[in-house]
Amino acid sequence: MSENKVLFGFHAVGVRLKIAPASVIEVLFDPTRRDARMKGFLERAREAQVRLIEADALRIAKLAGSHGHQGVAARVLAVPSARSLDELLERLEAAASPDSPPTQPLLLVLDGVTDPHNLGACLRVADGAGVHAVIAPKDHAAGINATVAKVASGAADTVPYFMVTNLARTLGELKERNIWVVGTSDQAPKTIYQADLRGPLALVLGAEGQGLRQLTSKSCDELVRIPMHGAVESLNVSVASAVCLFEARRQRG
Repeated sequence: MSENKVLFGFHAVGVRLKIAPASVIEVLFDPTRRDARMKGFLERAREAQVRLIEADALRIAKLAGSHGHQGVAARVLAVPSARSLDELLERLEAAASPDSPPTQPLLLVLDGVTDPHNLGACLRVADGAGVHAVIAPKDHAAGINATVAKVASGAADTVPYFMVTNLARTLGELKERNIWVVGTSDQAPKTIYQADLRGPLALVLGAEGQGLRQLTSKSCDELVRIPMHGAVESLNVSVASAVCLFEARRQRG
């Protein structure tokens, strides 16, 4: 039972119903909400043959730990995934064949992102960009909780999130696998658009304002910046992640 967790909101619960309906133990919903969105959601839940429980908004809020649940929450089992970053990278390497080019890993590394809303938004961006995993240090980082899952709109279930003991050492291990580690810094001479992002890549971003820690910065192969043209000096980390990741996707064709 310790592996059970709670998801809330239409996106987070809806994605779980789509990708792993057998993992959904039960769904609580507010029967006073009778709009088209709720009706469509309940149809999908019934098609997935999950247990539906009517509950008032207060009960759902207590389960979700938030009043932003939209009238929907679910108790779910953890979805099996790669148990470690090494295992995931080995799977990517093993998927290569003589008839197809190897999959070029695309990783997002977050250094010092402690706000669950920012983490959720980064996971959503990572899913949209086809990132293979998001990596963060166990210290100075947010973990996956119901708020993260809600903001991520289902991406917390689709993007592996690995919290590592020593981030600098992990970056060194990525470089040993020939993964190019590119960090972001407002002081970098080169822009993200001038960097070659076509090969195996780990993009490293820090929290807004603080940026990368010194040791993390020194562990990168290259530092780049996002050119800013207005009065604002920096972007929110999720927005910066989107700029960098989709530039990498553009270069990869």
